Amino acid sequence: MAKRGPTYHCQACGAVYHRWQGKCDACGTWSSLVEDAQAAPAPGGGRPSSGGRARGRVFALETLKGETQDAPRIVSRIGELDRVTGGGFVPGSVLLIGGDPGIGKSTLLMQACAALAKAGRRVVYVSGEESTGQVRLRAERMGLAEAPVDLAAETNVEDIVATLGQGERPALVVIDSIQTMWSGEVESAPGTVTQVRGSAQALIRYAKTSGVCLILVGHVTKDGQIAGPRVVEHMVDAVLSFEGEGAHSFRILRGQKNRFGATDEIGVFEMTGKGLSEVTNPSALFLAGRDQPAPGAAVFAGVEGTRPVLVEIQALVAPTALGTPRRAVVGWENSRLAMVLAVLETHGGLRLGQHDVYLNVAGGLRVNEPAADIAVAAALVSSLTGAILPQEAVYFGEIALSGAIRPVSVAAARLREAAKLGFESALMPAGGADHGDGNGLSLRRFGHVTELVADIAARAPRKSVK
Repeated sequence: MAKRGPTYHCQACGAVYHRWQGKCDACGTWSSLVEDAQAAPAPGGGRPSSGGRARGRVFALETLKGETQDAPRIVSRIGELDRVTGGGFVPGSVLLIGGDPGIGKSTLLMQACAALAKAGRRVVYVSGEESTGQVRLRAERMGLAEAPVDLAAETNVEDIVATLGQGERPALVVIDSIQTMWSGEVESAPGTVTQVRGSAQALIRYAKTSGVCLILVGHVTKDGQIAGPRVVEHMVDAVLSFEGEGAHSFRILRGQKNRFGATDEIGVFEMTGKGLSEVTNPSALFLAGRDQPAPGAAVFAGVEGTRPVLVEIQALVAPTALGTPRRAVVGWENSRLAMVLAVLETHGGLRLGQHDVYLNVAGGLRVNEPAADIAVAAALVSSLTGAILPQEAVYFGEIALSGAIRPVSVAAARLREAAKLGFESALMPAGGADHGDGNGLSLRRFGHVTELVADIAARAPRKSVK
């Protein structure tokens, strides 16, 4: 039997190679390949029996039909966190949370630990980056020093598992962070791909066998992706991303993967001197402090997960003297903006090739759904023509390459949120379901982008129409 050669893992992206090379072809990082330690074979594992077959255990197979029960939940009493997790933590589940340094991951988890500990559950917080004194100082600033949370500063996985096995079984264990953990069974330095994978596997095995809910904190790369091998994201039950802009005080917890709840669900928090406070009405927060009526502003009625959110789309279209006009986007996709601009030029009759285009989602929220197309197009046309859009109107709808405005999902929830915040009308696709009175809103439907352009251009001052 041929001897198995060494394998190499990229410490930046986790790509696997069978020979060493200076540059990772997957992510372009130099000198990031590290040899993967060969695991010792299990006793008798892989050896054929006398009959020439590999040894194994016969297990019973079941059918898809059978009684099922909803997973029990551990409610953290932080409403926005429970919303993203699907109603609370599931015993035996493993969550991976990532975010930029200083965004508030440790603050949020400390608040969750304190809330559960005050409710009478045993909670263990293991810090691999800070000493126990530093964690105590943060808890004291937040007014949580009296919470009965078990605290430790340790990085060895075997010692952590052995300690957790003593005494009462914890309800929640937080590991901050997984990149600082190391296992004596893995011959590699802490923070490498091999160590991260091995340490995570050992901790996840403990959580699954003991029924403890485990939260792993992960570092992120400069692109915002969780650092380390992507296999860790497949091993856990939920992946949460903590987002926020430095210029804004609020933070957004977004669910990217959740085996026990809806994905793309968001929870909104505001950073204060006492920690993170919940924002129960994020639409009011994102629309707070709107400027006076001016061209280039449209309110988009979006949906994040199951939550409708209203946010202002701001656009600025200005003439340029450069040969190649500039396109700058904050909070939306560059490729999506390029498509909307092409549709407006081809089907809307607008000339945008000699103009710089700046697009911003006010408040720092990042919009991912294509339903924002019509709001973006309205803001662009408004800025180009100088027309002021109605302050009491919301926009939602997807624009096709043919210029048609297509219906989007959960329109009723969007209309209901707009009516709750005092808006009077909604500009939406012509197709789709009939929403009756539209929750009291005046519904204006458009079937093609030319109708939208003509409606906005009719509001523009004559001297400003291009």
